[in-house]
Amino acid sequence: MVAVAATLALGPLWAGNALAFKLFGMTLWGEDDTKDAVSDPVHYTLDLKTDNLDKDLKDAVTQSSMLLADQKKPVSGDLGVVVKARDDRDRLIATLYEKAHYGAVVTITLNGTSLDALPPTPTFDRSKPVAVTVSIAPGPLFKLGKITMLGDARGLDAAQYGLVPGGDAGSLTIIKAGDKMVADFKNQGHPLAKLTRRDVVADHDTNTVDVTLQVDAGPIAPIGNVGVTGQKSVDPNFIREYARINEGKPYSPDELKKASDRLRKLGVFSSVTIREADKLAPDGSIPMTIEVSEGKQRYFGVGAQYSTIDGFGLQGYWGHRNLTGRADSLRIEGSVSRIGETTSLNQLDYGAGIIYSRPATFYPAATLNASLKAQSQHPDTYDADTVTAAAGLSYELTDQDTVSAGGEIAYENSTTDAFGNHKYLTLAIPLEYIRDTRDNKLDPTTGYRASISAKPSYEALGGTVFSSFEGSISGYKGIGANNNVVFAGKLAAGSLIGVNDLEDVPATRRFYAGGGGSVRGYGYQEISPYNSNGDATGGRSYVTASFEARVKITDTIGIVPFVDAGSVTDSTFPDFSDVRIGAGVGVRYATPFGPIRLDVAVPLKKYNDGTAYGIYAGIGQAF
Repeated sequence: MVAVAATLALGPLWAGNALAFKLFGMTLWGEDDTKDAVSDPVHYTLDLKTDNLDKDLKDAVTQSSMLLADQKKPVSGDLGVVVKARDDRDRLIATLYEKAHYGAVVTITLNGTSLDALPPTPTFDRSKPVAVTVSIAPGPLFKLGKITMLGDARGLDAAQYGLVPGGDAGSLTIIKAGDKMVADFKNQGHPLAKLTRRDVVADHDTNTVDVTLQVDAGPIAPIGNVGVTGQKSVDPNFIREYARINEGKPYSPDELKKASDRLRKLGVFSSVTIREADKLAPDGSIPMTIEVSEGKQRYFGVGAQYSTIDGFGLQGYWGHRNLTGRADSLRIEGSVSRIGETTSLNQLDYGAGIIYSRPATFYPAATLNASLKAQSQHPDTYDADTVTAAAGLSYELTDQDTVSAGGEIAYENSTTDAFGNHKYLTLAIPLEYIRDTRDNKLDPTTGYRASISAKPSYEALGGTVFSSFEGSISGYKGIGANNNVVFAGKLAAGSLIGVNDLEDVPATRRFYAGGGGSVRGYGYQEISPYNSNGDATGGRSYVTASFEARVKITDTIGIVPFVDAGSVTDSTFPDFSDVRIGAGVGVRYATPFGPIRLDVAVPLKKYNDGTAYGIYAGIGQAF
C-alpha cells in the first residue's frame, strides 16, 4: 500500500527565465528574486587565519564570523565592506571574551590596509573583489579571581551560579550568573529585582578576572491591576479571565510565561506580550498589561492524498477563530476519498462535520467542545453510514494534566460486515484523562504522553449495555548533546466489557489494527479475528506496541528504523493468540511545522492474500 497526504501551499515564482518552486514557503529549486537586491554591490574575498587556535576556539570563531557566513553575498558600496569588517571585529572579540581570552587582539586588513588606517570614505578597486584578511592573536586564558557580592546578593552562594575562584571566567558565565540571580529573586516574588552593578576587571599580569555583582531585590509584591491593550474584536474581560493572572495572586515569572503561552495557543493572536510596570502601585502591588495583536480570524484550507489501495482523496475546511468575541472557534469540514478506486458513487468515502470549541466555559480552565459529524465509510471490513453528535467539557487540572467528560449519540447503519446488515443507535458517556509531558508535540525528544479513557454505552435498538476501555503511553528519550538519537516507544491496549455477542456492538466500535496508525506493514484494519468465511469480525480486545530509533543524519534529514506489533482477539482481555509484527525504516525531513515522514514497512507474518508491504507518509512523527 502506498499512502501520501499533504495540505499544500504552493507558489511558483518567476525569476527572469528561471522558475523557483516553493512548498510550504520554502524554495525547493530555482532562484527566488523576492529577496531584497543589494544596491551598489561590492564583492570581497576572505582569508580567516585560525591555524594558531585550538579546535574549540577555532569552531567558535568560524561560527560567529559574519564575514565568513556571508562571503558569497555582496555588500552595499565600499563603505559597506568597512562596516561589515568592523562589526565582525567586535563580534570576534566578544566571542574570544566568551571563551575567557581577555587579552585577544583581532586585526583586519582590507586590500592590505589596516581597518583603522582607512579613510572615512574609502574607495576600492572594483575590478576585483576586496581582499579581507582577519588575523587573531588569542592571548592567554583567564581564570576567575576575586568574587564580590553586594546588596541583596550578599547572602547568595556565588558557586551556585558558576562563579568559583580559579574557575571559568568567560563573559557569558559572568553575565548568566547575574541574570540568574535576578531571575531567582523574581521567582521568589520580587518583581522589581534588578542587577545594579556588574564590574569585570581583567588583570593581565596574573591572567585573572575580578568580578563584582550587586543586586537590588526590591520588595515582594502581588499582582495588581491587569490591563489589556491591542485587542479589537476579542473581549478584554475574556483575555484577563483566560490568562489566569488574577489580581492578588503572588507574582511569578513562570506563571506570566504560562499565561502568555496559554493566550498564544488560542490561535486568535499573532503576538502576546505581558509587561509588568516599572514601579509598584500605591497598594504595594505590581500592575500588569497584556499586550496582544489579533491575527486573521477566518481561515480555509484544502488537502489531497493518494493510496494505491484507496485511490485519491480530497479534503477541505473553513474556520473562524473568534466567533462571538471569546476566542470560540467554529470549523466546517468535508472530505471525499476512494476516487478512482471505485466507479460507484455509493462506494466513495464521504465525511462532513461541524466542530465548535469555546474556551473558559464556566471556569477559566474549562473548554466546551461540541460537534456534529456524518460519515460514509467503506473499508474492506464493513460498510457503515454514521451520524454522531457529541458535546463535553475538558478541564486543565495542571499544565500537563487534562480530564474530559461529555455525552455522545451516534446512529450507524452497518452493512456487508461479518454479521450482515445492522442498525445501531448508541448513547455514550466518553471519559478521558491525559497527562502530557512532551517537550514538542510534533517531534518530541523527551517526556511522555499517557491517556486512559472509558466509554460507557447503551445501544438502544438492541438494548445492549457495554463499555470500552482504552489506555496508551508513549515515551521519548534523546541521547547525545543535540539529541541526535531519540528512542521512542508506544504501548496501547483496549477492551470491550459487557458484550455477549459481538454483532450487538456497532462495527465502528469494535477493535481492529493495522495501517499507519498502529502496525505498519499491514493494511488498514487488516489485523482482526476472522470468521469461517474469512470475514474480519473485529475484536473485543487489542494490544499494540511500537519502537523507533530516530537517528539524525543532518540538521534536516533523519533515518528511523522501527518495529510494530499488534494482536486483536475475540476475548474480553488479550490472549495474544495471534501476534502480528511489522518492521521497516523511514525517512524524516525537518520543517518549521514538524517533520515530513515517509515510512516503508513489511509484515513479518503475512496474511494469506494479505498486504505485502506498506508505504506511509504524513507530517509529524508516527507517534
